[in-house]
Amino acid sequence: MIDYTETFTLATKAIWRNKARSSLTMLGIIIGVSAVILLISVGQGLQNYITQQFESIGSNQIFVLPGKGLEGFGSGPPNLAGSKLTLRHVESISRLGGSVKTAAADNELPSSVKYKGTSIVSTVAGTSAEWLVMSNVEIGNGRGLTDSDVEQSRNVAIVGKSVVEELFGSANPVGQNITVGDQSFKIIGELNELGTQSIGIDVDNFVIIPITTSQRVFGVEAITTIVVQAVNKDEIPIAVEQVERYLKTQLDEDDFSVVDQESLLNTINQILGVLTAALGGIAAISLVVGGVGIMNIMLVSVTERTREIGLRKAIGAKPSDISSQFVIEAVALSVSGGGIGIIIGWLGSLALNPYFPTHVTLWSIALAFGVSAAIGILFGVAPAVRASKLNPIDALRYE
Repeated sequence: MIDYTETFTLATKAIWRNKARSSLTMLGIIIGVSAVILLISVGQGLQNYITQQFESIGSNQIFVLPGKGLEGFGSGPPNLAGSKLTLRHVESISRLGGSVKTAAADNELPSSVKYKGTSIVSTVAGTSAEWLVMSNVEIGNGRGLTDSDVEQSRNVAIVGKSVVEELFGSANPVGQNITVGDQSFKIIGELNELGTQSIGIDVDNFVIIPITTSQRVFGVEAITTIVVQAVNKDEIPIAVEQVERYLKTQLDEDDFSVVDQESLLNTINQILGVLTAALGGIAAISLVVGGVGIMNIMLVSVTERTREIGLRKAIGAKPSDISSQFVIEAVALSVSGGGIGIIIGWLGSLALNPYFPTHVTLWSIALAFGVSAAIGILFGVAPAVRASKLNPIDALRYE
């Protein structure tokens, strides 16, 4: 029976005798495992971030988007430029009743926003008065939009925290006038902070104006998104049917998509899951390169230790003892490299987290550790078999 304790001790001593070479051999595994951990943590962090953002705006919302696209993954993006959705559709949907509670329009466009000598680029959202309540967006200072603001297409604006900090510093912005595009707007409210800057998007860099004013200022008649609120979460499927039934009487089926929050989130997570798997797969290529490096070093080690192998066989060691020693050495190298790679990947994830959402999962650590161990076994077999087949007499004569 193989004495695994003795075999492991011999393997450890052999690795320790060649510390520099062992470290360089592990380098490929370290880079591969750390890259896999880091990229998967980025993908998982992005999924968590998007899920949190959706949950923050409520769980009973339905989105009507122009064109076909998000109902089924892979059927193409919605046609935002060719939108045939209008304010008349928003008003009709909000009056459907039944499982539909209300509806609001939302057009978001980038635009310059100026105050005195300072200019920034911000996202200007043209919305209905109901949109703020439906989206759980809170006014921290001043007031929100009213139906009167929308009906009379007033030049009034509500600004986000980042816009206030950029243009007004610590001063109160309510009552001040800013320029959006080429028109003057009076600030009537300031939003509470929506979130932290993440994935390169500042969610507080927002200016909200009435939807009718947005259409006039930007010359855009169509609506890019209709947000529909169901009576409650359980009524969402019925509300979707109601909205679809109405829109089919007004538009062709290819002119719109009705998706509930869960479907939209699932679609986005599917896309992110595929991207995460693709990035992890690319990073895993370096693991294969690292495995080849381990096999090369183990073959060199077999050649260098031919006399040692011959001596061990001469005093009774079996071929299985010899092969186990070299397999254990290969596994020890790859697992050690994998462990170091996990620590580096985890530290990299922590360092990136303030700028980009990351989350290291236990399954990614287990996967990386298992793959590194498997690589050690896979690429250690060939050198081990070669060592076990050496003739003891020829091995002892080897110089």
